[in-house]
Amino acid sequence: MAQESAAGDLMYVDDFFLSMLFDVEEENEILPLSDEKYAEELQFQEVLMGSMITSQHANKGASSSSSFSSPLIQASSSTQNPEPVEETKEAGESSSCFCEICAERKDSEEMFKNHSCVHSFCSDCISKHVATKIQESITVVSCPELGCETVLTIDACRRVLPKEVQERWDSALCETQVPAFQTFYCPFKDCSAMLLNDNEGGEVIRESECPSCHRLFCAQCYVAWHPGVECEEYQRLNEDERGRDDLMVRELARERRWMRCPRCKYYVEKTEGCLHITCRCAFQFCYGCGVKWTGDHGGCQRN
Repeated sequence: MAQESAAGDLMYVDDFFLSMLFDVEEENEILPLSDEKYAEELQFQEVLMGSMITSQHANKGASSSSSFSSPLIQASSSTQNPEPVEETKEAGESSSCFCEICAERKDSEEMFKNHSCVHSFCSDCISKHVATKIQESITVVSCPELGCETVLTIDACRRVLPKEVQERWDSALCETQVPAFQTFYCPFKDCSAMLLNDNEGGEVIRESECPSCHRLFCAQCYVAWHPGVECEEYQRLNEDERGRDDLMVRELARERRWMRCPRCKYYVEKTEGCLHITCRCAFQFCYGCGVKWTGDHGGCQRN
């Protein structure tokens, strides 16, 4: 009802205002208006329009307040319940833990806790920590917490360690149980397996096979097997003369009775003539005994 009465008032005011304008226009056609009269009519129109706008806004405000009162009440009542959402978020955050090594928050399922000292870190960091220590041949792995001297056990860490790291840690722990004087390692760098010297009878064993890589090595010199070269002779060789190719050339020279120049170490083969050899380096030596040639050395019997 209030809206219908307000609409009727507006239509009445509009008709009145239009009739006033038409009357003014008719009068202007008959008699021109003075400036003072024209100003008064403009002021009257402004006041009339202001009262119309005020009345219109008042009616709209009353209807809108009555029509929107219940939604505002519902909105205010619905906004009073955000606490369960915040509590759920806080509960989710409390289930995660902070790792001091990688400085990241991880779920509790991804954390490793050492029950001896109750320090906790993420499983990835613990796995890398143990792997680094084993790589450095450290079998007693301590807790990564600064100042903590608690030791991590392999049984406590198995669930977070890769199989390869577990096997290396097990092997390293076994090595610590064997006296150092009874152990040695395969001389091949790509193997380095630990071997046990169980020769209790005192027998000299030279040629041996690594049970891990199945390659031959010398158990006295702890190098790759040097066929045709005695251990005493091998020990006298320079480091650059102990290669496999060098040893093969040395064996070939022994079979063909080549002689080596004492100065430049170049092999020389005598096909004919006397024992007096002049090497390409101009050094003169005896082909029979390998010593420097002198004037009175002609009677060497080692030809």
